[in-house]
Amino acid sequence: MDTPTPSPRYIAFAGQRRIACGSPAEVAVAVKRHGETQGVLVFDAVTSAPVELDLRGTEAEVLARLEPAVPANPDPAHPDPTKPDPANPGPAKQGPGRPKLGVVSREISLLPRHWDWLNGQPGGASATLRRLVDEARRGSQGKDRLRRSQEAAFRFMTVMGGDLPHYEEATRAFYARDHDRFAALIAGWPEDIRSHVEALVGAVIAAEREADA
Repeated sequence: MDTPTPSPRYIAFAGQRRIACGSPAEVAVAVKRHGETQGVLVFDAVTSAPVELDLRGTEAEVLARLEPAVPANPDPAHPDPTKPDPANPGPAKQGPGRPKLGVVSREISLLPRHWDWLNGQPGGASATLRRLVDEARRGSQGKDRLRRSQEAAFRFMTVMGGDLPHYEEATRAFYARDHDRFAALIAGWPEDIRSHVEALVGAVIAAEREADA
């Protein structure tokens, strides 16, 4: 079963100091009250995707436009399947009697031998493709979760730790799964940056164990 997507949670840094972590509203208000916004960076705390906040006007005005101001999909590499895709709006509304199955029609290209095999399967090509995709998703969930957690940790480290001591060595240790060496290399990093990196790497370690199980 898929892990439920966590509620949006953001983290904000002014230079090397964390100034807020919490819901979008909490972080927006904290950054607004911080005053000097130049140099303040806001991230999705799970994916490490950058978040743009429109902080013009009063706190009430900031909160009123917060929902359209923050990205609807904080991680562009993993689109939200519950949101419509403007480039692929899906099929036109069907006529009466058509069951609402949530099916989206899109074009795929296969060789003739692929179509011949699909058409000969029970249920036809569409049912077979759906079954194959579901089986592949179930088989790769652990690896997909590991990849996403690695990307999140690396993305944050690159932005916030790219100029810090031992960054390159720490990155190599990170991808080599040498977690003890990694921890030693980032031990001298600023506390707020290091603590969030450790939290992200903790998610990576948990995903590694799941993927290796």
